[in-house]
Amino acid sequence: MAEFSKLLTNTDIQKKLSLPTELFKSLPSFNGGHVQDLQAMDESGFVWTFKCSTRKKGHPKPVLSKGWLAFVRNKKLKVGDKIKFSLNQTAATPFHRVRAEKEVKIFRAIFGYSPIIAPSMKSISWKAALLY
Repeated sequence: MAEFSKLLTNTDIQKKLSLPTELFKSLPSFNGGHVQDLQAMDESGFVWTFKCSTRKKGHPKPVLSKGWLAFVRNKKLKVGDKIKFSLNQTAATPFHRVRAEKEVKIFRAIFGYSPIIAPSMKSISWKAALLY
């Protein structure tokens, strides 16, 4: 996966993030199963762990579930915001990056997207972290 980006839908911000099937090449090995952890570092350096799963039968489209909604809440994502995943293969150990972007509107027209630099989970108190 060089890079994957998606405009978020209502389902993406309320339930799970649906990923394109082409991402299988860059996802961790499922080793014959249908569930695997996917770790991705955000722009603040925090490593998020998402549960990545595929259907047992039919079209094996991958989705991110557990951990995804905490990411959505932390970044305050809304429908129309953008998410980007990329695989950094230049490091000694390849790793995934995740980046959230907000719409930038000028006179109600979408001008572009700006990265969301939210506080990392490290800076949130342990009581607040329990809510995630």
